[in-house]
Amino acid sequence: MTGKPTIILVHGFWGGAAHWAKVIPELTRLGHSGIRAVENPLTSLADDAERTRKMIASVKGPVLLVGHSYGGAVITAAGNHDNVVGLVYIAAFAPDAGESPGSVSAPHPSSGGENLFVDDDGFLWVKPDKFHESFCQDLTAEEGLVMGVTQKAPIAATFGDVITAPAWRGKPSWYQISSEDRMIAPDAQRAMSAKLGARKIITLKSSHASLASLPVEVAALIDEAASA
Repeated sequence: MTGKPTIILVHGFWGGAAHWAKVIPELTRLGHSGIRAVENPLTSLADDAERTRKMIASVKGPVLLVGHSYGGAVITAAGNHDNVVGLVYIAAFAPDAGESPGSVSAPHPSSGGENLFVDDDGFLWVKPDKFHESFCQDLTAEEGLVMGVTQKAPIAATFGDVITAPAWRGKPSWYQISSEDRMIAPDAQRAMSAKLGARKIITLKSSHASLASLPVEVAALIDEAASA
């Protein structure tokens, strides 16, 4: 690996590092051997950012952070680390200072939000029988079934955790909008990507799970950012 940053992939709500399963082989085919995928606890933004910072610190050399969904808030919080050379947002939250994923999405409600519920222990779930239509309608029903059954629920309060020093204000960024997204409204994604001043913005005709339905295109954007 000559001159390429290590790519650290950061998952969002309702899944873990395995949500990147289709992107990782594509990045490998593009010549990236330094690939890591953090497994965040989804217990608070502070906890998730700290876990991500520890992985960043374990890497010798430059790091490109890639966040999907809520993972975008995590890389926004953790990306001020000196090793980080860029941020890639995949259908992701990119809050500014004083904003949270919840406040950013409030002006643009998503249809999938109707299928969320909080259990007695404060965990936020997508109704398993609604997961396919809400999160990944462009995957097969079987893939949607598996993702729904194996979903990793966050603590609901995490949705309201606020960013203090957004890394994108000092680091170059790239953004992929999912035009058929039912979890983060496309209008919210367009507003966030415009505010970022991203070096490149692409729109894919995909569900929220673009990293699984269009991994070739997602990997190509990550590769472009890593080569910049």
